[in-house]
This record gives sequence, C-alpha cells and structure tokens, in this order.
Amino acid sequence: MSVPELATAPGDPTGAQVVVGMTAVSERALTEADVAQFAALSGDRNPVHLDEGYARATPFGGRVAHGMLSASFVSAVIAMQLPGPGSVYLSQTLSFRAPVRIGDTVVTEVTVTHVQPERRRAVLRTVCRVGARVVLEGEAVVLIWERRPEVRTSPLPGLASRDPNSPPPSVAARAP
Repeated sequence: MSVPELATAPGDPTGAQVVVGMTAVSERALTEADVAQFAALSGDRNPVHLDEGYARATPFGGRVAHGMLSASFVSAVIAMQLPGPGSVYLSQTLSFRAPVRIGDTVVTEVTVTHVQPERRRAVLRTVCRVGARVVLEGEAVVLIWERRPEVRTSPLPGLASRDPNSPPPSVAARAP
C-alpha cells in the first residue's frame, strides 16, 4: 500500500493539510531556570543536572540538562505548530546523541515523513540540534483531529506564558 502524500482532515472546514516534507522549526536558549523548573516538575533531581561539583567528576565534565527537557521542546513544536493544536501524540522514539548544557540554544525541527489520512495519522521525524551537532533524534506518530479545537490556554502559575496563537520567538515554519 502506498502512503498518500497529502492528508486533509475529513470534514475540516479550514482545509487543514499535513503534507509530506512540511517542517516546523523552533529554538530556545536553555536557562538555569529551565533546568531547575524541569527538575522540580519531573522530580528528576539527578545531581548531574543540578550540582556542578558532582557533574564535573562525570564523563560529561560538568552539568547537563535533562534529556527529556530537550524532548519536551519536540512536544511543544508538535502541539503548537506541526500538526498543531488538537494533535495528539501516539508514540515517540528518542535517541540522545549528545549532552545539552545551560546556555546552549536548542533548535528543534519536526518534519512530516508519512501521512495516513484514512487513519488521521502523521509520522514525523524529530531532531534537536545545538549548533551543527544533533543532540536528540527520533520519530513521532501523531493523531490529527477531524476538527481542530479553538486554542485556549490558561496562565501557568509561576511561569511566564505567551499567546498560544502567536509563534514563539525565533520560529520558522515552511512547506516543502
């Protein structure tokens, strides 16, 4: 069975389409606060992330960010850009290729590699880079809703938020 090149959500009056080759890109400079908040939220207080003295004695030679923090940047691109609001993760593979450190700028790229319109699914290549170095790569499968709900968010207690309908800073999305 061949994979269709175009997926239009059935019954979607907006004609939203997910096309093989579509790509969304976002970048984020990782801060001390990001690592601390992720540790608090996830419960992962491994000293390789939080204690420079401890981390200096590891093969990393210093603190590194949580790998799942970088993976969460992939989740944000999928949820907010491609396919966007209303899409739902079904699966994700991840390979962590290199450490990410506080102060690094992580560039996250999500690219549509296959579509299955009859099942409302898309397969996505997911990559995070710091400079030219790939730090994380994998593949996601997502469900695309028949009708995408209006985006509404509530403020996050203690966290800065931005309008979900506006692209994050330094974001580019492009079609093939």
